[in-house]
Amino acid sequence: MKSSIIPTAHGDPSIHVQPSARSFDSLEGTRDSQESCLSIPHHPSGIKPSGNKYTAASNAKDASGPFQVFPDEIIAIFLEYLDAAQLCMLGSTCRFLHAFCRSDDVWKALFIESQQSKSGLFIWRGTWRSTLLNLKEEHLSQISCDNVFSDVLYRPFLCTYTPLTPYTSNIPPKNAIPRLENLSYEEFSQNWSEKPFILTGPVQEWPVFKSWDTDSLLKQYADVKFRAEAVDWTLKNYAAYMQNNKDESPLYLFDRSFVEKMNLQVGKRQESQSYWIPECFGEDLFEVLGENRPDNKWLIIGPARSGSTYHKDPNATSAWNAVLRGSKYWIMFPSNTSAPPPPGVYVSEDQSEVTSPLSIAEWLLGFHAEARKTPGCIEGVCNEGEVLHVPSGWWHLVVNLEASIAITQNFVPRSHLPNVLSFLKENIADQVSGFKKDVTDPYGLFVEGMQRQYPHLLEEALEELKKRAEGKKRKWDEAVGHDDGETNSGGFSFGFGDDSDEDVP
Repeated sequence: MKSSIIPTAHGDPSIHVQPSARSFDSLEGTRDSQESCLSIPHHPSGIKPSGNKYTAASNAKDASGPFQVFPDEIIAIFLEYLDAAQLCMLGSTCRFLHAFCRSDDVWKALFIESQQSKSGLFIWRGTWRSTLLNLKEEHLSQISCDNVFSDVLYRPFLCTYTPLTPYTSNIPPKNAIPRLENLSYEEFSQNWSEKPFILTGPVQEWPVFKSWDTDSLLKQYADVKFRAEAVDWTLKNYAAYMQNNKDESPLYLFDRSFVEKMNLQVGKRQESQSYWIPECFGEDLFEVLGENRPDNKWLIIGPARSGSTYHKDPNATSAWNAVLRGSKYWIMFPSNTSAPPPPGVYVSEDQSEVTSPLSIAEWLLGFHAEARKTPGCIEGVCNEGEVLHVPSGWWHLVVNLEASIAITQNFVPRSHLPNVLSFLKENIADQVSGFKKDVTDPYGLFVEGMQRQYPHLLEEALEELKKRAEGKKRKWDEAVGHDDGETNSGGFSFGFGDDSDEDVP
């Protein structure tokens, strides 16, 4: 199979970047199929789904001693408590435990906490286990586990090799994210601040769009450390990982300090511009906070299949996401009090905890068909040189369809100022994020800044919040049967058992 190449805007080839989970030739012929059940390659160790044990002549678990009485899920949790030496010893006892002890998810956790990872002094060997043990491919044992039947082991493999094309193509016209060449600030403010859309024009003028690719970044920043989820790796190490991994959910480089690390110049007024904010997104009311503003811009790099599961952007902000190389599939849902979260996503009452499938592929397999039929669903592909707008409060899932480089930035347009003020003031379950530790009152600081620079906008926003609060109270009074001037109209009321109780408003 061919590897994916991230070229420059001028067509110069960069390093070959093999998308994760794309190393099997058998996948090449399935890319154009539009069926969800596509050909999946055989597991390299021969592991099969649990159902196959009922027609098998032998079951390796029967030879696992006391482990055979435990569900596979419990065994997987138990292995999380072992170190590398113990995993190697246990894995040498039988085929069943060998299969479990070779699971790369277990080794990923060990490597991330290892001194090798923290120091950056390692060579990526294609898997977390091989990298931690520093094993070259020719030194890896090849033991057949064709009589190991486990959904716990097979499902991550299935998710890793499930083609994305059936889920990210043939988008129903009613679901398609609108595509525009460009917007002025006035057009955005008046008609588009509440809607997702893709702009095809502005990003292609950026110097970084014309010059950045994986190869050029490695030439300049190979030894610079960037944040990739739970690790800080040099770009050289991350590029090696990106080129060769088989993770179900590949590690995603998501760095908030890239402007300083790369010495970039942001803005058209800079002498040596790197990029600038598209005109329609130019106003950002969080700028009144100056150096105390929360984190707002990130460099994003990742292989195919990397991305983010469902979430809303922090602090009720809006966002734009500009793709410099590659392409990204987005699926989004509006958020309001009457609409449930996307299919397969469960939110706690105080909105502080979101539960969803562990990987993007797992969600696509289980919930994508239902999501496409759900009212409010909107989806699309943001291609190289395009930028997508995410309105405040929208649920969104995004996945890289190929190795990608992007820049994203959060901002507060005036149309969403009431939402941001409400979010900061209520701060339910400590969800306000991104501020420096010494900022103890983000709401007060923001109000102070707005009062100083945009007092009329602050007054309008606070008035809007007051109207919302009065509307909620009116609905509550109607629900419990209270009318103005009446204390008991026969509607529903609360009481605690004696004549002196007053109705609870």
